[in-house]
Amino acid sequence: MFETAVFYAFAAILLVAGACVVTARNPVHAAMFLVLAFFTASGIWLLLRAEFLAIALLLVYVGAVMVLFLFVVMMLDINIERLREGFWKNLPLAVVVGGIMMAEMAAVLAGRYFGVAPRPLARAADYSNTKELGRLIYTDYAYAFEIAAAILLVAIVAAIALTLRGRKDSRRQDPAAQVRVRRSERVRLVSMPADKE
Repeated sequence: MFETAVFYAFAAILLVAGACVVTARNPVHAAMFLVLAFFTASGIWLLLRAEFLAIALLLVYVGAVMVLFLFVVMMLDINIERLREGFWKNLPLAVVVGGIMMAEMAAVLAGRYFGVAPRPLARAADYSNTKELGRLIYTDYAYAFEIAAAILLVAIVAAIALTLRGRKDSRRQDPAAQVRVRRSERVRLVSMPADKE
């Protein structure tokens, strides 16, 4: 009973945080709400006794991906008003796609309650879901895992390329010019008469 109450509390927080991600006017606030959504999703993974996935969600998404998102959002000069111009125009399509996704999730949950979905297999006491996950990733889904890694690498390079731009006001040093410098170019001896009192 307590576990069910905690699950529904986490699910409610996750829904509210997800809605705030979409409706927040400030992109930094939206990213912070996404961090909250990741934390609550990690809590739900812990309730499902998938500790490795919960920790991986925190380390990978909150620790790395969200830092990258915040870096990109803060470095790019984003015109928020221009981005919001097409919001109402795209709302009907978004409602249709969201409705389809909700219908799919309802079908999955209904199949679980009406006995259509298969029951989970009984596992031994020393069963490790982390070991099983590692076995599946590096055997059955090795190519999919490598493709996902390549896509993430391309995304990281693209984010760096988007934020890397030359500024006119930045001062840079040329090490080659510093090495080639001569004393006569930097030091000027000035002959001044001595002061007489």
